[in-house]
Amino acid sequence: MSDDPRPIALLTNTVPDYRREPFRLLDEAENVEVIAWQDIGQRAALKRLANGDYRAVIAGLGGRLALPGAYAAARRKRIPFVLWASLWAHPTTLAHRVSKPATHAIYRRADAIVTYGPHVTRYVAEQRGNEDDIFEAPQSVDVEHFGQAITDHQRAAARARANPSDSPSLLLFVGRLVPEKGIEVLTEAYRKADTDATLAFAGTGPVKPSLGTPLGDVDRQDLPALYSAADALILPSIRTATFTEPWGLVVNEAMLQATPVITSDAVGAAAGGLVQDGRNGLVVPQNDATALANAITTITTDHGLRATLGSNAKHDVAPYTPEAWVRGMQQALIATGTSRKDLS
Repeated sequence: MSDDPRPIALLTNTVPDYRREPFRLLDEAENVEVIAWQDIGQRAALKRLANGDYRAVIAGLGGRLALPGAYAAARRKRIPFVLWASLWAHPTTLAHRVSKPATHAIYRRADAIVTYGPHVTRYVAEQRGNEDDIFEAPQSVDVEHFGQAITDHQRAAARARANPSDSPSLLLFVGRLVPEKGIEVLTEAYRKADTDATLAFAGTGPVKPSLGTPLGDVDRQDLPALYSAADALILPSIRTATFTEPWGLVVNEAMLQATPVITSDAVGAAAGGLVQDGRNGLVVPQNDATALANAITTITTDHGLRATLGSNAKHDVAPYTPEAWVRGMQQALIATGTSRKDLS
């Protein structure tokens, strides 16, 4: 354990709602100063990092200046650098290809690495050349909020909004309506599927689905009831030159309501082991509308399977908590000799 009174700097792009509780718990345990560079700019964030007095630096992969700058600052200060890694496939744009050698060097030289899950760990180990000092911090959401008990009245109201035609089944997509989320594949699959289900889209973006019920942005407070009302959540993300789904937190949110999920194999939550085909959901090849249509048909016609998948989903997502994320981070800090806690 470290008795160094200085804080740890955590450099990240932003602090979305789902990170607030994990960051709060990590600060409570380890004394962490979060520096969000989208708020102040990457140069200002690095200046703050350079001028501060810290016992270690944790930095995510985002930011063309932020990541190499944070690594360089840690080296100048002679303090450990912990990389927080989310990628399990490197983007293939020209800019990313140019930056890959520098990023690869940071993978190899970081004092410890924390990953989103086993899928990222495998990729990082390949880049690093070994599995030394790689730790996993499971992706989590607000368990209390998304796992709250939903009344029959709340469920019925949410279902009526998303399923105005009162179809026997309700399929749900939640997220940005962008090409990489597989929206066009989903609409094609829905057209092919042998189902009388309603398909509802919660979210906004440039892609306008040609089929289904548009719900627009759904308030966070209303999402648990909507998940509970749905017979399945579908996240059919596809890989592009700039994007491979790191995780897909809507999966956690739905599973906390015992709602089974259908995902593509390009979704981190599936590659990382949370979504297990035939146990708590169905996993199909990315960009395969026929396979997705078959999964839609199966989950909307086999009620017994759907109930089993949903029950297992709620059980399997239970360990994915903010506290588990903090423990993963602390394992990396222990490995660098900068943690204030002894987890043994």
